[in-house]
Amino acid sequence: MSTSVVSAVVVVLAVAGFLLAVVALSLAVVAARRSARTAGLRARDPRVELPTDVAGLRAEVAALRAENADALRHLAVVRYDAFGDMGGHLSWSLALVDDGGDGVLLTSIHGRSDARTYAKAVTGWTCEQQLSPEEAEALAGARP
Repeated sequence: MSTSVVSAVVVVLAVAGFLLAVVALSLAVVAARRSARTAGLRARDPRVELPTDVAGLRAEVAALRAENADALRHLAVVRYDAFGDMGGHLSWSLALVDDGGDGVLLTSIHGRSDARTYAKAVTGWTCEQQLSPEEAEALAGARP
């Protein structure tokens, strides 16, 4: 392998790693804020007690599910070769959606000399832009 190809692969992997790190950091910040908000509410208000009966626990679980319904917690990654003359499955599509199917599709297309990254908004499990077969597969894989 020539050094230019190796350099290109390293750059693509670095960009992909950076994008995944940004997504992970964003999700961690959202989760930390929600956790702190819920924990802070219970810590500040002594009147809020966790229920001990089954009906109360079910109500608490239902409230937690409703609170987390908009969390981007469903994801799927599809790796593929975007071009027939290249191997290694360096291109990928990532779907990050909440329970209602709202979220984002991230796609990175790896070529010989460059890599391009695209983001598409997803609302209700559909997208205004046309999806590639790989993006549609990622979105279907994220669906619970």
